[in-house]
Amino acid sequence: MSAESGARSGIQWSIEADGHRAVLVEVGGTLRSYSVDGADVLDGFGTDEISPGSAGQILAPWPNRIRDGQYTFEEQSYQLALTEPARRNAIHGLVNWSRWRLAERTADSVTLEFDLPAQVGYPWSLLLRSRWTVSADGLTCAQEVVNTAGSNAPWGYSVHPYLRLPGVTVEDTVLHVPAKSRILADTRLLPIGAQKIAGTEFDFSEPRRIGELVLDTTFGDIDFGADGITAVTLADAASDRRIVVWADDRFRYWQVFTADTLHGERFRRSIAVEPMTCPPDAFRTGRDLVVLEPGQTWSTSWGIRA
Repeated sequence: MSAESGARSGIQWSIEADGHRAVLVEVGGTLRSYSVDGADVLDGFGTDEISPGSAGQILAPWPNRIRDGQYTFEEQSYQLALTEPARRNAIHGLVNWSRWRLAERTADSVTLEFDLPAQVGYPWSLLLRSRWTVSADGLTCAQEVVNTAGSNAPWGYSVHPYLRLPGVTVEDTVLHVPAKSRILADTRLLPIGAQKIAGTEFDFSEPRRIGELVLDTTFGDIDFGADGITAVTLADAASDRRIVVWADDRFRYWQVFTADTLHGERFRRSIAVEPMTCPPDAFRTGRDLVVLEPGQTWSTSWGIRA
């Protein structure tokens, strides 16, 4: 267990157990790295590096994008800042560039908190709390949010880890996504419909190579096991190596991104696997949007096994 200052990403907190090691950072409460027996599972970033492509970030109080940054909630209209100006979208929420604080830590776990203040475009205050733990079973994140405002608040949640199997290209990665449909998107990556994927190039309901396919895709109609867990798997066809990202039944969608719009050495180097509680533009459509009542605590969990 250690904590040290890390320039652009702030304080670094490392946790270790049974050969598993993760580093969380102050800026964004972000997962900066995760390794098993010294081998990187996460395609993370350096201590003095700004998180590239939202690597390891928490996306809240909405994941993905909101068209024009505009939405109506309980008959009131709101305008968010356009944080993806080229596409005129509000992207990835409000907590990923703020400094989180340490609430608790042990050798194998760290709990980080952030008070989101009411602000223009999102006039509700929230308390977010993330508890990260490593063990022989892998990495687990238990997420809580409390509505500390005096009225109902819209809420959605996701995370943005990039994953890779050492020595395995994106093309040769065998992907399994337990989904029956995908959301169709326009040139601004906003939803315009849905499509059943059985028999199409986006059908990964049975594991198969990604090949040359470009993915920045929201998968829906996902399957859960008897334990209420859904999971996406990345595997190496030449060995028994695999990475599993799992999520509980709060998550109704998976976003899979093959990093084709990233630049330099990060171009198509790893795969972002993002469990999402709601689809893109949920603040506008209301689809699977969570409504937090005043004082309500909402919780969920997800994790990585490698």
